[in-house]
Amino acid sequence: MSGIKIRLFFLITATMMFLTACEGDKNEVIPDITVDFTIFASDPEFYDLFYAPGTSAVLSSAHRHLGLGTGGFDGNGIIVYNTGFQDFEFYAYDRTCPHCYVTEDVSVAVNIDGVFAVCPRCTTTYSLASTGQKISGPGQYYLKNYRTAFSGSSVRVWNRK
Repeated sequence: MSGIKIRLFFLITATMMFLTACEGDKNEVIPDITVDFTIFASDPEFYDLFYAPGTSAVLSSAHRHLGLGTGGFDGNGIIVYNTGFQDFEFYAYDRTCPHCYVTEDVSVAVNIDGVFAVCPRCTTTYSLASTGQKISGPGQYYLKNYRTAFSGSSVRVWNRK
């Protein structure tokens, strides 16, 4: 009986260590701001976002009329990306480079290059097609993700607040 308890203990411990190790990839370093806005397919500015899969739109504080938080953290903006997957799946990211923010306490907006976001300062490259995962460079965190929901004629972007 004690052998089963020891195996169970090691199994639980190993599982907890694995789950804790995976947490390092998530972006909890960019501070939360309130984000809650909606982009409509009828807006000519966002035509490509809705009708050309694999494209992105960069929103800024100039898009305040859409709702809260379009400027992203520190005014760097938010990227909304159409994955091109069936059922119109969209991802949304804060444009702030997490590596520069953590290591240098500098807020740097990444540039969009097709399906990639590239930091002009540290050269970390993030994939817009795979939840903001780091592809190359010194960064270790994903881009900060926001929730999205497609309703047929609009995309809502919000965070957990």
